[in-house]
Amino acid sequence: MVKTPDELDLMRVSGRLLASVFEMLDRQNLEGMSTLQVNDLVDRFITVDLDARPASKGQYDFEYVLNCSINHVVCHGVPNPNDIIRDGDIVNFDITLEKNGYITDSSKTYLVGNAPPAAKRLVRIAQEAMWQGIRQVRPGAHLGDIGFAIERYAKKNGCSVVREYCGHGIGREMHEDPQVLNFGRPGTGMKLREGMVFTVEPMINKGSRKVATKSDGWTVVTKDRMLSAQFEHTVAVTKSGVEVLTLRRDEAPVSGHMPPSR
Repeated sequence: MVKTPDELDLMRVSGRLLASVFEMLDRQNLEGMSTLQVNDLVDRFITVDLDARPASKGQYDFEYVLNCSINHVVCHGVPNPNDIIRDGDIVNFDITLEKNGYITDSSKTYLVGNAPPAAKRLVRIAQEAMWQGIRQVRPGAHLGDIGFAIERYAKKNGCSVVREYCGHGIGREMHEDPQVLNFGRPGTGMKLREGMVFTVEPMINKGSRKVATKSDGWTVVTKDRMLSAQFEHTVAVTKSGVEVLTLRRDEAPVSGHMPPSR
């Protein structure tokens, strides 16, 4: 679970490239695009422009380079030419990238067009819930500290946290130990050590936390069909705190814990 300094350097390269994928998506007008069109755009950008590999493609027999989750889809949405992104939607893109044998993982929920206030509020809460978790990361802290901070923030804002899915270790494999739950008790769980690398990725629902999987075996939706939003970063435990390997230029670093925004 602990990466060497050389391995961390390689993961930084992968993370910077993955951040640039989202920066490319930030420049797109998503309204009117199908989720398959977004998938193909990202596929070309990763393979041609970045000379890297979309790590999700072929993993667990998945055919695509990203998951795309619209509105009440919690996670693992499958690209489809008939799923059109429309004005007022929220859509999460969950993307992995491998370069030089090392994988990073990140996701972002986009507000499309004139999204209603309730959608904007949920997206803001989901993003801040992720940062609440990331702020707990430092040597000597516990995994339970991360989950507790995430769930406390979500509940304080009247939202719920999906418990069936969680963050995970990452490196040469997409999914490594440890599991990083989005709920927990302070001071419990594995103690964090310098060099550990994992994802923090809360899925926050506007209504109930209960979810169901559709008949395709992939797509997870809220049972009450209310909105869900997710954000994710790959982070490394450093000597003094945390480094977000997939940090984007539009994100301000957490004071004292992360390098300046690139």
